[in-house]
Amino acid sequence: MIKPILKVLSGEQLETPPVWFMRQAGRHLPEYKKLRTQAKDFIDFCFQPEMAAEATLQPIRRYKMDAAILFADILLIPIGLGRKVTFVPGTGPVLDPLKVTDVEKLELEGAADRISNVFETVKRVSQELDDQTTLIGFCGGPWTVATYMIEGKGSSGKEVAKRFAMQNPKEMEMLLNKLADASADYLIGQAKAGAEVLKIFESWAEGLSPAMFETCVTKPTVRMIERVRSAGIKQPIIGFPRGAGLNMLSFAQQVDVTGLAIGTDTSLTMARDMLGDQLPLQGNLDPLALRIGGSVLKRAVQKVLDDARGPHIFNLGHGVAPDVKIKNVEAVLAHIRTGKGDYV
Repeated sequence: MIKPILKVLSGEQLETPPVWFMRQAGRHLPEYKKLRTQAKDFIDFCFQPEMAAEATLQPIRRYKMDAAILFADILLIPIGLGRKVTFVPGTGPVLDPLKVTDVEKLELEGAADRISNVFETVKRVSQELDDQTTLIGFCGGPWTVATYMIEGKGSSGKEVAKRFAMQNPKEMEMLLNKLADASADYLIGQAKAGAEVLKIFESWAEGLSPAMFETCVTKPTVRMIERVRSAGIKQPIIGFPRGAGLNMLSFAQQVDVTGLAIGTDTSLTMARDMLGDQLPLQGNLDPLALRIGGSVLKRAVQKVLDDARGPHIFNLGHGVAPDVKIKNVEAVLAHIRTGKGDYV
């Protein structure tokens, strides 16, 4: 029996769309908060297969989502490349900002092996899922990971990373190629361990000129996927160039993704009109509506259902926030599956 999400990614439109939420495993769940106290820090949590597998499975047990998404982080790849990454409570990820002279020193050989604890997590989760629930593995897009490495943290404008790319094109290409190759090897390892779908989170795709988007997003992603496919990996790949605007169109045309995730800022109707009826789309409920609940949430869910045509996976336009109420998630799932969500 083919799992619902795999049916959609093969091009089939289902009467009831399958559903899962980005960041469904984590901070809004009391069972996660309890589990989190057992790890010394977030990186330790990600590298403990028993704990990471439990975190991955928690939303499946509670909500019966149609997919489990691996509990990990996009910034494990810099660790594999020999860089230090820490997560500071209240601040987020902190890295030593990458200098131009550091790029050549990045340790590409064996990078995926150095974070291979994640593959054991994938194996554990795959053994626990039923025949209807899909396991999704993932990595960060090369440009997104590069911005964190260059800037040392997340920031809104990404000007430091953009200046680096403009002023040091040769080193930027080397950095993106190393990230693409390491990320491809990481995805290959996840696929071999049991991931049934792979997803590329290019979270900082917004605000790039078409030329910079081509150089920093499209080319390294094409390189990554070619490396994955050349290793014999057949699993569907979902691309998520968040906030890419019209660059999303060139991404879909040039990058060999099986499906495209749509962010909150993009109309599902317009995306479908531009991309055609065959490409599977995923998205794109506004996470703020999920936080608000009630009639606001009900209208937002129905809008996504009304706008989606063709093969579609219901999801958020970004991730679940820490203050999301469990009853709101339950109402959305009931609405999608039965048409009768209990919105309060």
